[in-house]
Amino acid sequence: MAVVDDETVRQPLLSDHNGQTYDTQNAAPGDEAPDESPAKDSQEPSTAHLLATMGSIWLCTFFAALDSTVVATLSGPISADFKSGTAFSWIASGYVIANAACQPLSGKLTDIYGRRAGLIFATSFFATGTLICSLAQNAEVMILGRVIAGMGGGCLNTISAFVGSDLIPLRKRGVWQGIANIVFGAGMSLGGVYGGFMHSRFNWRYAFYLQIPFIVLGGICSSIMVNFPPKENDMKKVKRVDFLGAFALVTALVMLLLGLNSGGNTVPWNHPIVYSSLSLSLVGLISFVYIEERVASEPIIPMRLLLNRTVAASCISYFFATMSVYTLIYYAPIYLQVVRSLSAFQAGTFLISQSAGVAIGSLSSGFIMRAVGSWWRWNIFVQLLFVTSASCIFATFDSSVHPISTYVYLFMSGVAYGALLTVNLVSLIAAVDHEYQAVATSASYAFRSVGGSLGIAIGGAIFQNLLKHQLYAHFGDEPGAEEQIRRIRESVDEIKHIPATWRPGVIESYVEAMRGVWAATVLLAILTAIASFMMKEHKLHNTLRR
Repeated sequence: MAVVDDETVRQPLLSDHNGQTYDTQNAAPGDEAPDESPAKDSQEPSTAHLLATMGSIWLCTFFAALDSTVVATLSGPISADFKSGTAFSWIASGYVIANAACQPLSGKLTDIYGRRAGLIFATSFFATGTLICSLAQNAEVMILGRVIAGMGGGCLNTISAFVGSDLIPLRKRGVWQGIANIVFGAGMSLGGVYGGFMHSRFNWRYAFYLQIPFIVLGGICSSIMVNFPPKENDMKKVKRVDFLGAFALVTALVMLLLGLNSGGNTVPWNHPIVYSSLSLSLVGLISFVYIEERVASEPIIPMRLLLNRTVAASCISYFFATMSVYTLIYYAPIYLQVVRSLSAFQAGTFLISQSAGVAIGSLSSGFIMRAVGSWWRWNIFVQLLFVTSASCIFATFDSSVHPISTYVYLFMSGVAYGALLTVNLVSLIAAVDHEYQAVATSASYAFRSVGGSLGIAIGGAIFQNLLKHQLYAHFGDEPGAEEQIRRIRESVDEIKHIPATWRPGVIESYVEAMRGVWAATVLLAILTAIASFMMKEHKLHNTLRR
C-alpha cells in the first residue's frame, strides 16, 4: 500500500562534514533560507518558453542518446576496418563509462558556473568527440573519440533534467519528463537503425559526420535560451567538487571492463591480467565508497543521501534496468544479423518498435501521474511488463522466431523501460528538497551509466565465452578450426564467407550464446522489479513552491 508522507514532518537526522543536514526518510535538510533559483520562484514560465528552452536542449540529448547506441549495428564494419573485433566492447563502453564519470559532477559544477556554461562545455566536447570518431584510423583513436563524446553527451542528459527541475512544478514534471524520455528513448533506440542505414548507403563514418551540425545547432540555441544565473557564485567551491571520487569510479569501471573483456576471450580466466584487473576494480570501488563517505566535502554520490529508501531504491532500479536494456540493444542486432540473416540496417529497424514503446510508456506515465497524483500502482504494472518482456525474449529468440513476435516483445520492453524512466525520476525528486534534486538526479544518472557500461561488458563476456565454447564443440576437430573460429568471433561479416557445411553449426552456436545473454536480461529485470518495489511514495506538488 502506498504511503504519502506529511510534508511538515521533515526533521534532520544526520549531518555531513559541512554541517548540512540530511533526513534519512526524505533526504531533506532542516529549515534553511530560501535560495533564488528559478524553481523557488512561484512565477512559472509560459508553456511556449518552456517548449523553446527544453526543445533546444532535447535536440542535443536526442543525439547524445543516439550516440550511445549508434555502434550497436556497426560492430561488423568497424571491426573489419580496424581488424580488431575484441575492441568492440571498449568502443561501445567507452562512451558510457565517460557518461558515468561526468554526469555526477555536472550537478555541482552547473550550480557553480551556471547551466548555460555547462551546456556550452557539454556540446563542445560532444561535437569534438564525434568528429574524432568520424576521422579515426585505428581502434585506439576511435575509443578516445568515444570517451570525449561521452563526457559531453553524459552532461547533456543530466543538465536537461536539472533545467526541468528548475522550471517545472513537480506535479507537471511527469508529463515533461515523459516527453524528455521520448526524445531520449527515440535516440537510444534509433541509434542502431541510423548507424545501419548510414553504413548501407555511404560508410559507417558518416554516422558520426552528420551528427555534428545538429549538435552545434542545439548547443547554440540552448545556450541562448538557458540564461538564468548560477545558484552559487563562490568559485572557491570548485575545490570542493568531487573529482577524486569520479576518478576512483572510472578506475573501478575500466578495470572491471578490462577483466571481463579479457577473461575467456583474449586470455584464460585464470590469467594474471584477469585477476589483477578484477582486484584493482574492487580496490577502486572500495576507494570510491571511502572517498564519498570520508573524504569528499561534497560527494558526487552522497552515501547519506542513499540512506533515503526511495533514492537508494530508485538508483538501484535504474542500475539493473539499464543493464538489461543496454544488453538487449547491443546484442539484439547481432542476433538478427547472424541468426535471421538481416543486414545492419534491417536489424536496426527492429529497434524502432522499442523506440515507439519507450515513447508511449514515458508519456503515458507522465499523464497518469499528473491525473492521479500517484505512481505506486502504475509501477507494479510496469515492472511486471518489464519481466514479462525479458522472459518472452529468452523463451522465443531462436532461429525460428516470427518477425512479428520480435517486434511485439521489443515493443513491450520499450514501454516498460520508458515508463520506468519517468516513474523513477519523479519518485526520486519527490523524495528530496529542491536543493538536493540536482545531486540526487546526478546520482541516478551515474547509476544508469554504470549499469549501461556493465550491461555491455557482462553481456559481451557471456556472449563471447559461450560462443567460443559452442564453436569449439562443433568444429574443434576441423582442419584450421582455430583460425576460422577466431575470425568468426571477431566479425559477423565473416559468416558470409564460411564453408556451407559450417553454417548450421555456426548459427546454432550463436543461438545458444545469445540464450545466455537473454537469461541475464531476465535476471536483471527481476532485480529491477525488486528494487523498485522498495520505493516509498511521496506527495507530488502542483506548484514550484514546495
